[in-house]
Amino acid sequence: MKKQKHPKQKSGRGKPKNGRVVTDEAQAVAAHGDRASSAGRSSPSTDKGTALVGDIRPDGSAASARFRAGVRTPAFRWAFLAFILGVSIVAASLVIPHEFAFFELGYLFTLSIYDLVLAMLGLSIAIGLAERRSEVVSILLAFIASIAPMLLFFDPIFHAILQSPLGHELFLIAPVAVMLSGLVLWLPASLRRFAAPVSASIVGFSLSLFIGLDDFGIGIKEFAFSAVLGAVWILAVPGLMLRPFRGAWLTIPARIIGSWLMVIAVIVTVSLYVPFSPDAPPLAPPLTDPTEPDGGTNLDAPALPPLDPAVEEGLMEAPESFDDAPPDGGIPAPDLGGNPLLGGGRSGEP
Repeated sequence: MKKQKHPKQKSGRGKPKNGRVVTDEAQAVAAHGDRASSAGRSSPSTDKGTALVGDIRPDGSAASARFRAGVRTPAFRWAFLAFILGVSIVAASLVIPHEFAFFELGYLFTLSIYDLVLAMLGLSIAIGLAERRSEVVSILLAFIASIAPMLLFFDPIFHAILQSPLGHELFLIAPVAVMLSGLVLWLPASLRRFAAPVSASIVGFSLSLFIGLDDFGIGIKEFAFSAVLGAVWILAVPGLMLRPFRGAWLTIPARIIGSWLMVIAVIVTVSLYVPFSPDAPPLAPPLTDPTEPDGGTNLDAPALPPLDPAVEEGLMEAPESFDDAPPDGGIPAPDLGGNPLLGGGRSGEP
């Protein structure tokens, strides 16, 4: 019988081939892994950058965590307690009907000087930006050191100021204080540490002039002490509340506020040079009555002002009574008196 030929199995020969194929694929995968790992080792900045981007989550959890940490600090809690206490005292003084004591009138007087309040708030932001506690102490000491001698020896110092060239332009001291406090917020930290105490001394000097020229002024110690205490509260408390959160993020907001302060200072300065109303015409001579002795002339009686030109020309009717308010609701110009801080007492000299 013819032997049948069985097909030869080629599995033996195929195994090495398949083995080689598997080995080649494994080597390719391993090489790809080595290249990936070497690329990862050669670009640590990429991994670091990815980690940094991952740390900055869109929900602002890092900022909120920093805010919570700042709120928990004892410095913020004490400053916030002082802020709440001061606001509560002022609110109680204004809301509860009662007769004001001199102590209350002192800090309410300080709050009424709006331009100096803005200047002190600007310096308070500078306190929040201060890098060292010594800078905070220097600002507060410069502020108090400029007030104390003025209130203790106000009369001789103020008399000397009036005799100097500064006496004619003394009304510009408050706008200059606001301007400098805004400028301080624009300076870099290296210059701000020296400029802030100078600005604080000028603000304190301006406040001492307002206190000394007030009706109560330095004659009532409770009034003067309370006015200075309210000023220190405005200057220190907001900045101490801001210090736990200081950082680079505060630079741009501080410069925006500084720009506002400088613009406000320019507006206040211009308003001081603009007259309230044109010069009033001279008064008419006093009326006479021939039936009275001496011709009925009474020099003590007030003279009547001239009529409105529109009334004289027949363009409008004369009012029946001069006791009522003007029909247009006009308000007569205020009497500045001799207060140099309001521009009064100037004789037109430069």
